[in-house]
Amino acid sequence: MNRLSRSVRAPRVLNIEDLRRRAKRRLPRVVFDYIDGGAEDESTLRTNCRAFEAVTLRPRCAVATPVCDLRATVLGTSVSLPLILAPVGSCRLMFPRGEEAAARAAGEAGIICTLSTLSGCRLEDVAAASGGPVWYQLYLIGGRDCALGGIDRARKAGFSALVVTIDTPVAGFRERDLRNGAKELLSGKLGPMLPFASQLLVRPRWLGALLADGGLMKFENVVIPGKGPMLYADVTAALEQSVVTWDDMKWIRQAWNGPIVIKGIHTPEDAKRAVDMGADALVVSNHGGRQLDGVAPTLRVLPEVVAAVGDRIEVLLDGGIRRGSDIVKALCLGARAVMVGRAYAYGLGAAGGAGVARAIEILHADLIRTLKLLGCPSLGELDRSYVDVPADWFRK
Repeated sequence: MNRLSRSVRAPRVLNIEDLRRRAKRRLPRVVFDYIDGGAEDESTLRTNCRAFEAVTLRPRCAVATPVCDLRATVLGTSVSLPLILAPVGSCRLMFPRGEEAAARAAGEAGIICTLSTLSGCRLEDVAAASGGPVWYQLYLIGGRDCALGGIDRARKAGFSALVVTIDTPVAGFRERDLRNGAKELLSGKLGPMLPFASQLLVRPRWLGALLADGGLMKFENVVIPGKGPMLYADVTAALEQSVVTWDDMKWIRQAWNGPIVIKGIHTPEDAKRAVDMGADALVVSNHGGRQLDGVAPTLRVLPEVVAAVGDRIEVLLDGGIRRGSDIVKALCLGARAVMVGRAYAYGLGAAGGAGVARAIEILHADLIRTLKLLGCPSLGELDRSYVDVPADWFRK
């Protein structure tokens, strides 16, 4: 066990917030705030977490539950617990070969890892590192031909589902990134970089690891025909030129013959549209509060989305998951499973693969403890009777 592995063991790290604090100490401010920050006033970022406080648990006491069954099935794949690593871009800035490290930890835990289009590791290498189920998240950056190339590579590499993110017609206004000089630091030009370079220099171990890993990465899965992998740069302009529309689902479906997950659903209307387009699952998601600030927290939206689609499509949720009890509340309100982004990204930033494994371990232990305290022997028995929910969360 190396120094970083020891740093995230108990009692040093007992919860996700502990991993967050350790990531903040290890990473430069610009990288930590990329993980930690949200759009504009960050109100949606905060309410995603606070929404779980509004839902309270209703335990069945004097019930013996010596063993709890955490197994679940998502899109036909059996997993050890209903937890999926969400797509997080630029993980190689957080730790060398970051996407591979996260996928390896997910595979060892028996859960699904979702790889971002905007990753620094080749999707083939990530699939090989995982040894378990992997999904590929699709942006249309680089254009249709580029996306088709990524879809083909993902199919050949063994990715089992395609996750189409629909909530990024432009990048959210992330003020922390602007204040930290993210664009200037990515420019490669000495003059613009200088006012912001000190935040990198005060993290010499991180900087040394980044340089040993090849320095500023490329987007290895955005291969522009005739040009090669897209250079790492500000992706705002690229996102504005690659808006995903419902019409795009037609050719995406033709190119991908496996399950399709639509991520970024906020409303029952869009949920029904996802069903009509033949999606196999949807993710109730506001991009972790990183896109449109001021939208409702995902947990609050979940009940009306589930009511709108019934059992015609699998419903997943992301946003604000920090505890195993958060997972339980989401399942009680109809989610098949949850996706986590920041929770494992904090772990990756704190200690690489060991930190991701610790994040999964924390949520796993939380989940078992919560079920036992609820007097519920399995996830399959969870329903709304185990929670009290504010009445105004349900539309009349």
